[in-house]
Amino acid sequence: MSNERTPLITSGVCGLSVTAAACGMAPDTAPDPGPGTPSKDPRKLNTFFGVMVPTILSMFSIVLFLRTGFVVGHAGLLQGLLMVVVAYTIISLTILSICAISTNGAIQGGGAYYMISRSLGPEFGGSIGLMFFLAKVFACGEYVLGLVEAILDVFGSDPESPVSEAIRVLPQGYWYTVLYSSVVLLLCLLVCLVGAHIYSRTAFVILLVVTISLLSIFISSVAVKPRDFIITHQGSGNQTLRYNASYTGFSATTLRNNLGSGYSLDYSTNSVMSFATVFAVMFTSCTGIMAGANMSGELKTPSVSIPKGTIVAVLYTFTVYVLLFILVSATCDRTLLIQDYGFLQRINIWPPFVTIGIYCASLSAAMCAMIGASRILHALALDHLFGLPLAPAAITSSSGNPWVAVLYTWGLAQCVVFAGQLNAVAGLVTVFYLLAYAAVDLACLALEWASAPNFRPTFQLFSWHTCLLGILSCLVMMFVINPVYSSGSIVLLLLLLLFLHYRSPTSSWGYISQALIFHQVRKYLLMLDVRKEHVKFWRPQVLLMVANPRSSCQLILFVNQLKKGGLYVLGHVQLGDLDTLPSDPVQQQYNFWLSLVDKLGVKAFVDLTLSPSVRQGTQHLLRITGLGGMKPNMLILGFYDSCTPEDYFLQDAAFCDSSIGRSSEGEYNFGVDLPSLQAHFPPVRHIESPRWLSPEEYVGIISDAIKMNKNVCLGRYFFQLEGEGKDSKVDGSERTIDVWPLNLLQPGSRDYQDVCSLFLLQMACVLNMSNKWRHARMRIFLNVETESSDQGWVVNEETFRELLRKLRIRASIRIVPWDSVVQHHAQPDREHSAEQMQTLSEGFLSAVNCMLMEHSSQAAVRFLYLPRPPAQRSQAQQYVGQLEAVTNGLGPTLLIHGVTPVTYTDL
Repeated sequence: MSNERTPLITSGVCGLSVTAAACGMAPDTAPDPGPGTPSKDPRKLNTFFGVMVPTILSMFSIVLFLRTGFVVGHAGLLQGLLMVVVAYTIISLTILSICAISTNGAIQGGGAYYMISRSLGPEFGGSIGLMFFLAKVFACGEYVLGLVEAILDVFGSDPESPVSEAIRVLPQGYWYTVLYSSVVLLLCLLVCLVGAHIYSRTAFVILLVVTISLLSIFISSVAVKPRDFIITHQGSGNQTLRYNASYTGFSATTLRNNLGSGYSLDYSTNSVMSFATVFAVMFTSCTGIMAGANMSGELKTPSVSIPKGTIVAVLYTFTVYVLLFILVSATCDRTLLIQDYGFLQRINIWPPFVTIGIYCASLSAAMCAMIGASRILHALALDHLFGLPLAPAAITSSSGNPWVAVLYTWGLAQCVVFAGQLNAVAGLVTVFYLLAYAAVDLACLALEWASAPNFRPTFQLFSWHTCLLGILSCLVMMFVINPVYSSGSIVLLLLLLLFLHYRSPTSSWGYISQALIFHQVRKYLLMLDVRKEHVKFWRPQVLLMVANPRSSCQLILFVNQLKKGGLYVLGHVQLGDLDTLPSDPVQQQYNFWLSLVDKLGVKAFVDLTLSPSVRQGTQHLLRITGLGGMKPNMLILGFYDSCTPEDYFLQDAAFCDSSIGRSSEGEYNFGVDLPSLQAHFPPVRHIESPRWLSPEEYVGIISDAIKMNKNVCLGRYFFQLEGEGKDSKVDGSERTIDVWPLNLLQPGSRDYQDVCSLFLLQMACVLNMSNKWRHARMRIFLNVETESSDQGWVVNEETFRELLRKLRIRASIRIVPWDSVVQHHAQPDREHSAEQMQTLSEGFLSAVNCMLMEHSSQAAVRFLYLPRPPAQRSQAQQYVGQLEAVTNGLGPTLLIHGVTPVTYTDL
């Protein structure tokens, strides 16, 4: 069985891992050493290089250089700072969840996908993982478009520009933008195909370049004198639009004018901006917070480095953005900010500083997004969640680089750049990222609510309140940014969830749903107080004892219809003594029995025990099976006779070898395949085979159950019952249920309203309410002595009809004269009433059987009164013989002895 810590992607070594894994990928590695070769420990990274550098680089993208003026110009300083605070509040709540999950165990390749899938299961993890992959693909396209925009600002042909014509050689236009973007994407593809190490080794150098560019901006605000600019744009109809803009230096008037919002037309998309659209662009700068969490396996002290490094990186970027917003709002007028997104180059002491910073940040972010997306896709492919379409993405080069996944990512990113403008895809990127962040918060919330003992992260600065607030914040901001994109992404998520729920194989990662279910079930079981039970809410809770499922499958399926939403437990006694065995043999059998339950499609639990005798083992199960208010109130046994049982495994296609090939490829079966299941259960008993159970022990089990106040049912001939399988379309319209509520072995008894008779009626009614018996006809047979001088049976019939009306039981009543049967019965002496069974002649038993055959031969199932077993052990054989004679050749029959009141006529 695979372990949840099994790496989806090989981890990097030495210096190749610094930023590669930060982007959600696993760097290239050498092949695993042989068993005799000592393996080298991967390089241990400290907080700065392992967490801070990749996180800061991921958050300093094109927004820093190319959209700061866009945000401040349209939203104004106050709303711009509000956007920063809101965005960082959202990511801060998510950071708390990331730190909690990542310090609860090492994170393997795949980043957010790995965290969510291993916490919430494959359905949620796979669907969010694919959405996160798409978010990185769109982000890659966005960064490429931003880089092309920056290139065209410097090298794009513009006759009105003061820059010398010699360097403005690149023609502009939509298709030229797509062409340049494709070239940049091709460069990113080549780097990613060669390997992530090219990018990893330059991560720190890129950070230094970006930092120098930032310093030059702050220095320029003091060193550069005020100046005016003329900005031109190509308008509709080939007309040239000119704008007068100015850089004022630090000015209180400029700051005052830029405090409020001034949403206007965006020259790149020709659409009017709003708070939501501007926030969508701004939030793309906050999408790199998971960079450090992915490095937990490479850090010396991940429980310290991840929280500290991520939080410090976020505080650093937050400070830079706030200072930069204040700087530009106090030095540049609104026209300059809105009409020239690359204005920082115009006001720099040496414009190439900003140009180089933009190129480095944008190209770095684009390659990081492409590499990260390809690693997420590779992780999805390795987990076989989406089958054949993603199967090629699992292919890697000899060095471990998933080059096919890189090609997938490049192809999709190429489609994104056809949008032509950065702002056009920013909203979709932001929505996808917010959905992924909400899923991380949900994973942490579920782990916290499940209260699993193994969820004990070393990072403690979180609670379910922060997780819930993070989820709500992400969802609210999604719909504020773009309701259409948000609704579409959630619909896509739900469709992926449904697809994976019905298609994906069972995993061995562990399901948070199981922990949550356990938590809730335990709570409600404590609330299920046995002292508050009432007869009007009674339902059957069944313990069905099974010797060999091969011969009992039809009875198992029938009882599944009989349980009426109650507890259903399959019990089995393994003969043996634990003192003489090295280990408990029962523990290894549970998976086989649970696989049997899955194959049959019944809603049943399994309880097995080891005991020196079947009777003693059954006593154990009757006492200890269940929990709290959910304990069996009914014992069902197969019938004790000399019939040769049939092997159901040879009749049902689900258990045949020919069905093996139809199982889902890669399906996780908990270590039990079909041949193993068939081999585990022994062949059915032959007629010459010795019996494990004597008649005395069998009758003793019935007596024990009645003494323990459990109702008892004996099922005979259920191997003849058809149409009970999970794939059967039977609705019961052709079926008949026959009920004989009188104790046929005691003709003197005329009480149709004793506890046992009413229990018999209740069970027949319960069966009539189940899916496969809903339309069956129910007949109740009343045995009367018509030739007797006592004609009280007429009154009894009317009384019985009134009882059925009060009990709301719809059934037809048949009067069966049985004078000819009773005359074979010899009345016992009252002083020897305990010996009554000895007086039943074979003629009487045969006559009762003939009466049943005459009236119920065509019924689908029969309910008969089970007499109380004898107190004396010596009478057990005769008791079983009488039951066998009465039910001989009848077909599916249930003999029932009820000891608890189950009917109720009031509201």
